[in-house]
Amino acid sequence: MAIERIIDTSLHADDSAEEVIEVTLRPTSFADYTGQERLKKNLKLAIDAAKQRSEPIDHVLLYGPPGLGKTTMASVIAHEMGTNIRVTSGPAIERAGDLASILTNLNDGDILFIDEIHRLGRTVEEVLYSAMEDFKLDIMIGKGPAARSVRLDLPKFTVIGATTRTGVLSAPLRDRFGLIHRLEFYTPAEITRIIIRAANILDSTIHPEAAELLSTRARLTPRIANRLLKRVRDYADVNGDGIIDVPTTKAALLLLEIDESGLDPGDRNLLISMIDNYGSNPVGLNTIAALTGDEATTIEDFYEPYLLQIGFIERTPRGRRVTAKGYKHVGKTSSEIQEKLI
Repeated sequence: MAIERIIDTSLHADDSAEEVIEVTLRPTSFADYTGQERLKKNLKLAIDAAKQRSEPIDHVLLYGPPGLGKTTMASVIAHEMGTNIRVTSGPAIERAGDLASILTNLNDGDILFIDEIHRLGRTVEEVLYSAMEDFKLDIMIGKGPAARSVRLDLPKFTVIGATTRTGVLSAPLRDRFGLIHRLEFYTPAEITRIIIRAANILDSTIHPEAAELLSTRARLTPRIANRLLKRVRDYADVNGDGIIDVPTTKAALLLLEIDESGLDPGDRNLLISMIDNYGSNPVGLNTIAALTGDEATTIEDFYEPYLLQIGFIERTPRGRRVTAKGYKHVGKTSSEIQEKLI
């Protein structure tokens, strides 16, 4: 059974308890949105052009690893366009009728944000094709010989889709998006600014050096940065005077077992398992999943992106392989690894 990870990029089940706080941490405009400069420049051009023509912005597909701000960017686009946004997800739309209900309740210019759009069912996808391209909705009324097809007019709306697995999207659906952009990992400097901004919103005092230290452990991901900040804030409130300084941050990270590269026990277990069992030889994805007790999709979506980004593992035609850099990071005694956490 997989262990819950503080640096997991997915939304935790208990995040709903912090939903109000999480919403306040999300920027609402391009001016407040740190990072993704290339993406912001392209989207701002598209938004300005659409507003100049009094048209809705073209359909947008945002893809990239989880936690980089796809949902936030959708909200920013809606804010910049001055329109309403309706939020749903691929798994939540189980039948074509569910999609029809959502689409018929939209107004001109509204934005429909579909998270995990790659998980839409095939029948739902087929209804979405004509809705996105022609703003028409084809539905069947009745059953058997009396069934007939009815085409309804829809308001001119915009679909913003978010996915971590753009390769899984069917080609017909992907082709209906006029703007397709990837969200990149953030730089440590950008993560530092995000942490300082979040600390101000949470009414916490954080030293710049502590924010920089946290940024090196946040896996270049804003969601993880905000989550770590909240846990360090908890530690500072309980074991100190509430001020987040470098010693407090180090102590909290030691308690969380997050090392200087942002790896947690799950990451190190994955690397050590591969090294102990296969050395520098390539390992198949399913084999890694069996070694760690995680699902193959969990390995692919949550472990791999960052480990590949920092060069600790690499993909080969025969499987995944731990690099010399990754081998060096964990190829020591457990006591030495513990010392690296300090």
